Amino acid sequence: MANTFIPGYTYGQVPEAPFSMHDFELLKQTVMFTEKDAEYLRKAGEILHDQVNEILDLWYGFVGQHPHLLAYFAKDGKVDSSYLQAVRKRFGQWIHDLCEKPFDQDWLNYQYEIGLRHHATKKNLTDHAQAAPLIHYRYMVAFIYPITATIRAFLARKGHPAELVEQMHQAWFKAVVLTVVLWTYPYVKQGEF
Repeated sequence: MANTFIPGYTYGQVPEAPFSMHDFELLKQTVMFTEKDAEYLRKAGEILHDQVNEILDLWYGFVGQHPHLLAYFAKDGKVDSSYLQAVRKRFGQWIHDLCEKPFDQDWLNYQYEIGLRHHATKKNLTDHAQAAPLIHYRYMVAFIYPITATIRAFLARKGHPAELVEQMHQAWFKAVVLTVVLWTYPYVKQGEF
């Protein structure tokens, strides 16, 4: 799936990840992500597909209620609303990609790019934003919980059995952990990732 319709979201025009598919396979084993999880994640994608804007409303509402998080979209206390909206579009595409796109080399490379865009290396460059120069590592990791805990209600909305909802939720959780691990590469000292 080409993502050229969203500014700043283009697979293939990003640097190659400094971690290999083999490294990624070992990470998948570490979080116990299996082929069954990939199936449950695809099913989650079908369920979440038409709920993405509501999910983003919830997540952005959460960020907006916490000034220490909203500050990453601001400079000198002034929120860059254009930047906030541009990131929202890409965040929505990330939900689709997490569930629908194969975890191949192109996907892996893009996760590296996302990490660079959170780090001082490339923060604000894509959107020419006027905002904080990086997102601190601690919030990259801490945000795993809200984007995992809040997704369950969206997975359960369409009346699927509780067991299936739980399996999709666990697959989502594992996939989010995998992506955040990859995103944090720029924050780790060379040779220690």
